[in-house]
Amino acid sequence: MADILEVKHLKKYFDVSAGTLHAVDDLNFHIEEGTTLGVVGESGCGKSTLGRVLIHLLESTDGQILYKGEDITRVNSKRLTQLRHDMQIIFQDPFASLNPRMTIYQTIAEPMQIAGGYSKQQINENVYKMMDTVGLARRLANAYPHELDGGRRQRIGIARALVMDPKFVVCDEPVSALDVSIQAQIINLLLDIQEERKITYVFITHDLMVVKYISDKIMVMYLGQMVEFADNDELFAAPTHPYTQALLSAVPQPDIHKKTERIIMKGEIKSPIDPGPGCRFAARCPYAKDICRQESPALRETKPGHIVACHFAGEL
Repeated sequence: MADILEVKHLKKYFDVSAGTLHAVDDLNFHIEEGTTLGVVGESGCGKSTLGRVLIHLLESTDGQILYKGEDITRVNSKRLTQLRHDMQIIFQDPFASLNPRMTIYQTIAEPMQIAGGYSKQQINENVYKMMDTVGLARRLANAYPHELDGGRRQRIGIARALVMDPKFVVCDEPVSALDVSIQAQIINLLLDIQEERKITYVFITHDLMVVKYISDKIMVMYLGQMVEFADNDELFAAPTHPYTQALLSAVPQPDIHKKTERIIMKGEIKSPIDPGPGCRFAARCPYAKDICRQESPALRETKPGHIVACHFAGEL
């Protein structure tokens, strides 16, 4: 299967009063067409920033983004408008991401109106077809976001992102603000649409059970860096990085007879502002040694397709 996206040494830094904040720091990965890459980590690890950089809502500081082999790291406004047909995003907050003054119809139609090249009849047909696809009743076309519940509002966001039939979609915690029952509906909807349209997802979340259900491969981030990358089953069966092990130990087990030892992460989180050398997880890692505080660990493959950034990967 061909890669739809490849990222090489991608960085996104922000200048702040205290120095330089390393939001995304030297990421390397690729995504196969029609699959889902899950991106997990604590709040503030750079997940959402990464998603925005990939689709040019934020411009990268350094590195390369290759889309279907084309270098799209720096593109002009005309090419960016063309890329919007192929690359879209579903935002986290289903209320804040919608214009309260626009109806459902207007919201879903807006991307086509901005892109241009669509007749009124084509826009009308596409909007109603998309409403049917995501399970929004056509009678709600003239309703406003405040008149609907969270599940329906998130369906509007999904419809808006998919109305131009994109091939690559960043899902930025699309279910975190929803009730559990509604979460299941939205996740299953995304999977059905993916199967039907062969869409590639980057699914950003902090919920490990959600990412296990929807992802083909998983990338674990910590303070802007990738610490582990593996196939879904492999990561959950044999987590190698101490941070990944700690995250998985916190996942509730449905089997009450299966007890897992909770790993409590102690110590202070290292500042992402000018972090300097050394493993960024060292201050919270129970296995850290002097080398961890002095040298940044390189990513290395412990098994085929299983990549870890740890000086003692495979030894713990």
